[in-house]
Formats: sequence, structure tokens, C-alpha cells
Amino acid sequence: MKKTGLFFGSFNPVHTGHLMIANYISEFHALDEIWFVVTPQNPTKSPQVLAAAEHRLAMTQRAVKPYPKFRLCDIEFSLPQPAYTIHTLDTLRDRYPQRQFSLLIGSDNWYQLPQWKDADRLCADYRIFVYPRFGFDLPGCAPQYPHTRFTDAPRIEISSTFIRQAMADNKEVACFMPVEVYQYAVKHKLYGSCPKSFNAPESPIKNPYICTL
Repeated sequence: MKKTGLFFGSFNPVHTGHLMIANYISEFHALDEIWFVVTPQNPTKSPQVLAAAEHRLAMTQRAVKPYPKFRLCDIEFSLPQPAYTIHTLDTLRDRYPQRQFSLLIGSDNWYQLPQWKDADRLCADYRIFVYPRFGFDLPGCAPQYPHTRFTDAPRIEISSTFIRQAMADNKEVACFMPVEVYQYAVKHKLYGSCPKSFNAPESPIKNPYICTL
């Protein structure tokens, strides 16, 4: 079976930190692929700061394009809302029985996991890889959840919130995102005012690694 990690997020915008975490977990935990699952609307986040779905999908597609192990997945846009993680996992497992799906989450979400829908079944039925986040130390193990693995992925303190605010303040933050993602965000003025000096053209997109369901 193909070992496939699911990296959920608003990706508003996707940035190099997301790619670094996915790269680490795929290589150091022997996953065949990582699917970036773009979520329509996180109920804990304000919709006022959320770029339109088509923009977030387009940016994520550009981010994963160079990496054969990474794919874009838009399945949650076709599921009833709110799209609970357990329902998404179950749907993907039913549609792709030849794959073994795992969940990638940060340590901040690990401590919130008991509040998730069907959390006990999620932990029993699926492997979970937990990567460290500043301010949320990981325990040494979770004996009650034998499928859970705590990773030694680097702690990356880059946030989409920081990038959005920086761009709104007319700061040049191109190094925090793949260049095509930054070009796209600037071109479409997604996060307020943008640096006028950055006028690099966009490259054509032909991505064979997209999962559209």
C-alpha cells in the first residue's frame, strides 16, 4: 500500500515552512506521498482574512508543483460542511483502498485533539505524525495511541498570519514562500498592498501531481 500523509490547512498562504515539514516527515518517516488538503473554512479562523478558495488552491498547486511526492487535494470542497477530519479520512480511505492514509498535525493541534469529532476512533484507525510547534512541548510517547508518532521535525516559526500582515504593510517577504506563490499573491493583491518593486512574471502551470476529487 502507498503510504500517504495528509497535511490539512487553510494555506492562506502556503509557505516554505509547510513544505519543509512535509519534506521532513515524508523522508524521515518513509511516506510515499504527502497530500496538501486545502480546507474550505476552518471554524476557528475568521473568514474575513481568508483568501478565496480558488486563490488558495492555485497557490498550493504552485507550491507542490516541483515536488513529485507532494500533491494538492481539494476533496473537502465536495464534502458536506463542516468537513470533519475523520469524515475526510474515511472518504479518502474508501475511494483509495490501495493507500494507507496518515494525518500530519502540529503539537498545538495534538493538545486540542480530544475535542475533535470521533477523536478516539481517529487515533485508533489512522497513523498520526505530530510535529513540534513553539510553545507546545511534545510528550515522549502516547501509549494509549500506538499509531501516533512524535517527530523530530525542525521547529519552524513561519506563519501565514505573519506573511499576510507583512504584505499588508507593504513588506517584501518573497523568501518566505515559493516564488510562484509570492508572484501569485502579489499579482492578485490577496493580502492588501504589495511591494511595487516585485514584478516578476508568472510561470505556466502544468502539474501532474494534483488530486481533484
